[in-house]
Amino acid sequence: MQNNVRSDGSTTPITENLGELLSLHADGKTQVWHTRIGITNTVEWSPAGDHLFFGDTLLNRIYVADFDSVRSSISQPATFTEEFPRGLPDGSAMDSQGYLWNCRYGGGCIVRFAPDGSEAEVIESLVKNPATCAFGGRELKTLYITSAASSDPGEKDLGGTLFGMDVEITGLPSNRFRL
Repeated sequence: MQNNVRSDGSTTPITENLGELLSLHADGKTQVWHTRIGITNTVEWSPAGDHLFFGDTLLNRIYVADFDSVRSSISQPATFTEEFPRGLPDGSAMDSQGYLWNCRYGGGCIVRFAPDGSEAEVIESLVKNPATCAFGGRELKTLYITSAASSDPGEKDLGGTLFGMDVEITGLPSNRFRL
């Protein structure tokens, strides 16, 4: 994506869609799959590994693409969900039932999207900017959520905090890159 951080640490608006979705092969080569993304976020796999989800934060859209494991390629992405009214899509996690849990930067919530892209549940956050989430704990029934800084005076020093909440649904473990 376009670098929006100045040398003094302040930010500047993103004016160009320079983001790309790439894959890294075991031989070290990269493959570009999708271009012209404002901010690439929320890369997740379905439980069976046959679908790839990724977002464009600036468009307020999450895409889904079929994954062909034999060819190690993805199909042309289709819109999974878009224009959710609270915040913008940031990081996500996938549960064992195929639901995508998406942190909504600026929206103060985490949304659990059903496999068809519909809204299944909205979980209120203690912070305005939940940034990403992952399942953990012994049974993968703890959802860990990170937060980003906010100018909201009510949050005090909660930006950059790690939160954990127990959930009834088992999550998927994080994927590991294998050579």
